[in-house]
Amino acid sequence: MAMTFHLDVVTAEQSLFSGTVEEVIAPGAMGDLGIMPRHSQLISKLRAGELQYKTEDGMASLFVSGGVLEVQPHVVTVLADTGMRAEDLDEAAAREAMKQAQDALQGKDPEDLDYEAIQSELEAAKAQIEMLHRIGKARGH
Repeated sequence: MAMTFHLDVVTAEQSLFSGTVEEVIAPGAMGDLGIMPRHSQLISKLRAGELQYKTEDGMASLFVSGGVLEVQPHVVTVLADTGMRAEDLDEAAAREAMKQAQDALQGKDPEDLDYEAIQSELEAAKAQIEMLHRIGKARGH
């Protein structure tokens, strides 16, 4: 039997996953983080991207738009800004969000723009599209 640990992935609105896993691959702010049982304790910011985890049934994915990852001896907690299950991702909605963010950057008075928020929305939309394409290829679409 493989060594395991507990993973909780939550947003302010909902719990996306809570269960026993063998491995987590998280989109850390400075690069992807691979978390295995008995990993050193750490706290890291997350960027928008795919959070993968391995259960006894195989690999699964969630989208997170950012947040914080905390690794404790037997528990990994992801506090995501927003997130959704891979099957709930919508490429058309992500493309529309990306277009709106790009339009906002191009069409307004620079003093009125919250560049950080708009850039964050743009990065999240791009990450969703990238994840959809990776999953689509993996599933043979």
